[in-house]
Amino acid sequence: MHKSFLKLSLTVTLLATTTLLAQDKVPLKTDLPKPLFVGTPVPISVPNLEPAQKGKRPDFLVPAGTENLAKGKKVTASDNDPVIGTLDLITDGDKEGDEGSWVELAPGKQWVQIDLEKDADIYAVMVWHFHSQARVYFDVVVQVSDDPKFEKGVTTIFDDSVGTGKDPAYIETYEGKLIDARGVKGRYVRLYSTGNTTSKMNHYIEVEVFGKPAA
Repeated sequence: MHKSFLKLSLTVTLLATTTLLAQDKVPLKTDLPKPLFVGTPVPISVPNLEPAQKGKRPDFLVPAGTENLAKGKKVTASDNDPVIGTLDLITDGDKEGDEGSWVELAPGKQWVQIDLEKDADIYAVMVWHFHSQARVYFDVVVQVSDDPKFEKGVTTIFDDSVGTGKDPAYIETYEGKLIDARGVKGRYVRLYSTGNTTSKMNHYIEVEVFGKPAA
């Protein structure tokens, strides 16, 4: 009788805890730009390509109170003199694909980095490279660290590098790429790319980092 009571109590406690945790999660909300496709589509032939999404993207749940910590934050880059645009466009909140909304960096492997100004628990990163044309950016890597030089304490949350990455490559769309950061803690977020299926250049329209200031 005593053992049965303990089992019942444990089951009730677990159910109550699970319910509370579920209630603390809410769908991630962000404003999406209008769909925009211009020019002649370029055929895409990339290994390990993620299948095109059909219909609405499923809700992604995050803890209540999660917000975009990257809005208006300082952006630095491996190319400090962009070919087009300025680095502050990456966190200005404008996700449209029109001219004047994006930054173009030089060819080759390039990175951009956002300073959240303080440590945060990060639950998701969303990135828009260039969505006015269907294209794939190569060797996309997203990392989080407390070290601004990314020489130590680096956590990789996404990597679709050809031959070594564990994540599939993906086609750019107006919905952006949503990356699960799994609550990783850090202050700096760095994103890499190495050109795309249309040109050798690297582009960014917007990056959002969803999380909460670390306790």
